[in-house]
Amino acid sequence: MESRALPVPDGLDGSRVDSALAKLLGFSRTFAAEVIDAGGVTLDGRVMGKSDRLRAGGWLDVSWAPKREPEIVPIAVPDLGIVYDDDDIVVVDKPSGVAAHPSVGWEGPTVLGALAAAGYRIATTGAAERQGVVHRLDVGTSGLMVVAKTERAYTVLKRAFKEREVEKIYHAVVQGHPDPLAGTIDAPIGRHPSHSWKFAVTPTGKDSVTHYETLEAFRGASLLEIHLETGRTHQIRVHMAAHRHPCVGDPLYGGDPVLAARLGLIRQWLHAHELSFAHPLTGEWVSFTSPYAPDLQHALDLLRAD
Repeated sequence: MESRALPVPDGLDGSRVDSALAKLLGFSRTFAAEVIDAGGVTLDGRVMGKSDRLRAGGWLDVSWAPKREPEIVPIAVPDLGIVYDDDDIVVVDKPSGVAAHPSVGWEGPTVLGALAAAGYRIATTGAAERQGVVHRLDVGTSGLMVVAKTERAYTVLKRAFKEREVEKIYHAVVQGHPDPLAGTIDAPIGRHPSHSWKFAVTPTGKDSVTHYETLEAFRGASLLEIHLETGRTHQIRVHMAAHRHPCVGDPLYGGDPVLAARLGLIRQWLHAHELSFAHPLTGEWVSFTSPYAPDLQHALDLLRAD
């Protein structure tokens, strides 16, 4: 059995248990329901049903039987955009709600599954469920990803990401107005000291550097352009939250649920807007951009009209 014990964040106060487990632990709603139906979820010692509501600050205990090793399942994703494709790489525009690759507890669509369903052959290097994946985006983050189609491309791109030779530009809407309006956050990121499902700035973490610049300021929020030197899990979300400006729509890291609801957001306002790197075969510098996803554009329009 696996288990997690954690307090309910303020942003999930009043949320249904099945929905909250999906957000907190990355479970699919189906798997969350299975865990709840098996009596695997308690709040302050009381067994919960899937439609029960959580209370902020309550202590949540979750136990579940590990699922079998993840595998790539071909599932078509109509909204997955193919930005560029050749014999060596494919650059995709990933929609929110799609994982980069399969993982335990995730039964939803994945980039690799979508590519398999579309007939793409991907490099076989790496773990079976992560073949060809040289970098990842969170399930709730939309935008650009490059996937290697050959072993050579995988090796070259993996090294380029490790050596920080790739330009990654994100756009994010955060709460408040950063002071200064442009700057660098250089703070190590590692596992949260008390919550294994979460990350935090911690002295024992890995070197993490985020550069940001304010593009627009709204009433109570700002649109930022963010350049990453490193690629830690949840890096932008963790750094901006530590800077007291969490991403709008991100209750896991302190986002205001009232503001998210007003803007119609059910995920963090975070988009991988531009990706540039040396082509792994030709060495030519290539650059790709992605427009904002419809839900992000809608939220931005509301902020601009405020």
